Amino acid sequence: MSNRKMYLGHVNIYVRDADKAHEWYKKVLGLHTYHHRPGAAAFLSADLDQSHEVALMQVGPDAPLQQKGQVGLNHMAWMVESLDALKASYQRLKDNQVKIEAIVDHGISLGIYFRDPDGNGLEVSYELPRAEWPQKEQVFGVPPELRGRFPGPWDADPARK
Repeated sequence: MSNRKMYLGHVNIYVRDADKAHEWYKKVLGLHTYHHRPGAAAFLSADLDQSHEVALMQVGPDAPLQQKGQVGLNHMAWMVESLDALKASYQRLKDNQVKIEAIVDHGISLGIYFRDPDGNGLEVSYELPRAEWPQKEQVFGVPPELRGRFPGPWDADPARK
């Protein structure tokens, strides 16, 4: 039996150019397209059993870009199943010259933070299975001595916090 009472089905974000954003999300994150309306919208998913996890809705070339620190969505996180999958995602970001803003060890997870071309915040993250969390509550207050369980190619990256 699952502990899941509900889950987040999808995120709908505004972009200036849906076609350009669609190509970026496919190339950088490797998402599958379930529906594309050229010049209007794209619906993509990493989970092929879901109709879409992100919807990209075009608002036009003059729309103001997302600004860091403004009220609204900070970022959306794409979870991967293993540390090796996170390493592959990191390499994909590097291969596509995506600027990484931060790489953060949360004690229970490692997150790689970056932005799409419209300034929307994204994270690719690997989280330990719950049985392996060093703490069961206050999970993001893990002391430094309980961190460092996520070695990888990001160890020397200047974005590593």
